Amino acid sequence: MQTEKVVDFIVNWLKDYATNAGVNGFVVGISGGIDSAVTSTLCAKTGLNVLCIEMPIHQAESHVSRAHEHIALLKSRYENVDDTRTDLTPVFEEFKTEVFFDGDQATIDMALANTRARLRMTTLYYYAGLYKLLVAGTGNKVEDFGVGFYTKYGDGGVDLSPIADLVKSQVYKLGEYLTVPKSIMKAAPSDGLFGDTRSDEDQIGASYPELEWAMTMDENGKTPEDFSGRKKEVFKIYKRFNNANKHKMIPIPICEIPTNLI
Repeated sequence: MQTEKVVDFIVNWLKDYATNAGVNGFVVGISGGIDSAVTSTLCAKTGLNVLCIEMPIHQAESHVSRAHEHIALLKSRYENVDDTRTDLTPVFEEFKTEVFFDGDQATIDMALANTRARLRMTTLYYYAGLYKLLVAGTGNKVEDFGVGFYTKYGDGGVDLSPIADLVKSQVYKLGEYLTVPKSIMKAAPSDGLFGDTRSDEDQIGASYPELEWAMTMDENGKTPEDFSGRKKEVFKIYKRFNNANKHKMIPIPICEIPTNLI
C-alpha cells in the first residue's frame, strides 16, 4: 500500500465532501483505539474544524487514558482541532431504571452494550447539528463489511466513512505514518462497550489478521471444507458473523408494492 498517497487521497476526499456539503468540518468520537485515532487525524489534516468527543460510560481506565493522550497530541499538532467530554454514565444508568430486563444475562448485556453505542451516536449528532459538522465514522473494512462488528444505528450511524475501504492492518500502517501514540498502536482492539478491557478478539474468537485472511478467502469463493485445523475454525467464525450481521451491511429492505395494487 502506498501509505502517503492513500492518506492524501482520503484527506482530499474528506475535504471535498465537506465543502460540497456546505459544512464546517467533522465530529469524531474518540475511544482510545486505532480506528478513531486514525480517522480523527485524517479529518484534522483537512484543515477544517474537527471536534473530538470523549463519551465514557463506565469506561476502562486504559481506554480513557489513551483517548486523553491522543486528543492532547492532536490538539498540539493541529489548530483546527477542539475537544469536549460528555459523560454518558448517568444517562446510561437512568435509562436502565426505565426499561425491564427479560431474558438471559448474555442477551441483556449485549442489548445494553448496543445501547451505549446508540447513546454515543445521539451525542455525536447533537454536536454535529450544533456546529454544522459531519459525523465521521471510524469503522474499517473488516468490521463494516466482513463480520459486521458494530452496532446498527450506533457506531454504524455516521455521515461518511473515511477508512471503511481499509482492512485493519492497513489502518495500522496509516496509524504508524500519522504517528498515532504508541500506546494506541500496541493496544488490543476493543469496542469498549462492556465497561471492561475485553478485546474484539475475545468477543469474536479470531484476530483481525485471521479475519482479514478469511474475508479474502470468502471473496475468492472458498468454503470451510477447503481448510482444516485453525484455518477451518477461523473461516467458520467469519462466516457465522458475516451471515448473522448481513442485515447491517445491506440497504434497509423496502416492501415494494406491485403496481397493480396501487
